[in-house]
Amino acid sequence: QVRLVESGGGLVQPGGSLRLSCAASGRPLSMYPMGWFRQSPEKEREFVAAISESGGTTNYADSVKGRFTISRDNAKNTVSLQMNSLKPEDTAVYNCAAALLSWRGSPSLPRQPGEYRGWGQGTQVTVSS
Repeated sequence: QVRLVESGGGLVQPGGSLRLSCAASGRPLSMYPMGWFRQSPEKEREFVAAISESGGTTNYADSVKGRFTISRDNAKNTVSLQMNSLKPEDTAVYNCAAALLSWRGSPSLPRQPGEYRGWGQGTQVTVSS
């Protein structure tokens, strides 16, 4: 069972930057495609970004494309989300999760929350002036 812990959230002004980290234990992250999701009171959990096992392929929600960058360091068993040009609408609790093993080796990356496991407690990101 993959266990994940998110960190790095906080309060930032619009236009600012924040880097989120996801640390794993239980299983090596190199086995799984990984994803970042977010959830706010006004929206259900939504896909933000995903990355393949090797880090060679990424996928982003249109709302964050060009502003957010997902990356991974399998040696350190971590996944990161660099968030730039933050907007108030980015305010949410951010979670990382590991894709089901059935997605391992797939040329595509899942965007549905139901295709992921190992959700952590999340980290709050608040973008406000």
